[in-house]
Amino acid sequence: MAKKKDVILTRDITKVYQMGEVQVNALAGVSINIKQGEVVAIMGPSGSGKSTLMNIIGCLDRPTSGEYFLDGELVSNMTDDQLAVVRNQKVGFVFQNFNLLSRSSALLNVELPLRYAGMVEGRREKAIEALTSVGLGDRVNHRPTELSGGQQQRVAIARAIINNPAIIMADEPTGNLDSRSGDEIMDLLLNLNKSFGTTLIVVTHDPKIAKLTQRVINLYDGLVAVKK
Repeated sequence: MAKKKDVILTRDITKVYQMGEVQVNALAGVSINIKQGEVVAIMGPSGSGKSTLMNIIGCLDRPTSGEYFLDGELVSNMTDDQLAVVRNQKVGFVFQNFNLLSRSSALLNVELPLRYAGMVEGRREKAIEALTSVGLGDRVNHRPTELSGGQQQRVAIARAIINNPAIIMADEPTGNLDSRSGDEIMDLLLNLNKSFGTTLIVVTHDPKIAKLTQRVINLYDGLVAVKK
């Protein structure tokens, strides 16, 4: 069996924020690797650095120092414009608050990454296919306000997978949902991993969610906690 490659590889990355005259070390030298097709949870208390790490892994931010390789490509030194291109091509995001355009239909929300990528021909058909794959083929023209919380998160997942990303970053994906809807969303995300081999990274504080993953990375004070 061929050895799976690292989709995520960080080497001693730090992130320092300047808050007036005070420096805040959000990450203090984090080295992790996540294999292709893995399902990993990132956990930690408030202020541990997990949101900062998620932003760097998702190419929303750059580390202050250290190296980050995404799908074999060094991205830690890229410009904002270069990061935007990589982010659109290789990362799908699912957020706790869904982050949908309230005045746009489910179809238009899912089409957004394709619009940013400059795709014109076949865009509508691809978006409908993505919505159908998450069980919303009959809701393509509904706006977010006409959908339940669980349905809105399904729209967000369809948007996340539209470009066949190397990884899906899910930030507290069940945080605003009731337990039944939350279970359905996690089942959907895990099935995407099983069906397509998509690498899934879940940022969560919920041990129940973490138990569904293959591995947990615990952060404390900007460092990866070492098991004793």
